[in-house]
Amino acid sequence: MAQNLATKYAKQVDERFKLKELTAGGVNRNFDWVGTNAINIYSIATSAMNNYTSSGTSRYGTAAELDNTLQTLTLTRDRSFTFSIDRKNYDDTMMIMNAGKALARQLDEVVIPETDIYRIAAMSAGAIANGGTATLALTTSNAYTAFLDGQEFMDDRKVPVNQRVAFCTPGFISLIKENSSFMKSTEIAQKMLVNGQVGEIDGIKIIKVPTSYLPANHAFIIAHPDATVVASKLEDYKIHDNPPGINGFLVDSAA
Repeated sequence: MAQNLATKYAKQVDERFKLKELTAGGVNRNFDWVGTNAINIYSIATSAMNNYTSSGTSRYGTAAELDNTLQTLTLTRDRSFTFSIDRKNYDDTMMIMNAGKALARQLDEVVIPETDIYRIAAMSAGAIANGGTATLALTTSNAYTAFLDGQEFMDDRKVPVNQRVAFCTPGFISLIKENSSFMKSTEIAQKMLVNGQVGEIDGIKIIKVPTSYLPANHAFIIAHPDATVVASKLEDYKIHDNPPGINGFLVDSAA
């Protein structure tokens, strides 16, 4: 006899993997963009040292008026998204198409990753503009040395050691774990032999990010939060219930 088998739809959603914001520790929000899309920031010059003389009327040297320079920080992006959920689609999928959960999903899977990628790209562009280089062809034998070279680059530019962070690809961290010089040189490396975790390299906090988050030819980037300014001037997330022209929900955002 023929059998008619039942089909059932689960009330649970098969969610995709997602990551939390990863770059917050490498940026700062020191400036307020409320009411404007650009901010002018002064930098003040210093005075050269002189040899003091014990006679005459200019014993400290000749006084010169301090110069200043002006830097303009301008907002570069104005992003948005929008989607609708028809009331019929909402009802006919056992209310799985929940607008609030869909908004949270959009933030987790789209907005946050895009923000992290953009920030890291800006860090890279700034580093290269100031003489930094992208790392190429790293191996287990030179990965640790390349990281120390990055530290040296920061040291020579007087970047404070405090608060430095490094955004590293999983591949780079794997190379570091296999590097005998690194494994023998730090306490955290000895812990890695036990639990496989990376916390610091050369005293710098390590943040593992997907390879796709870094620009091409980058295995890691060392950053300091004072060097990268971010602005979230307007973050509006709206869920409209039955807006004009739609029987259902309209979700949109500008950020």
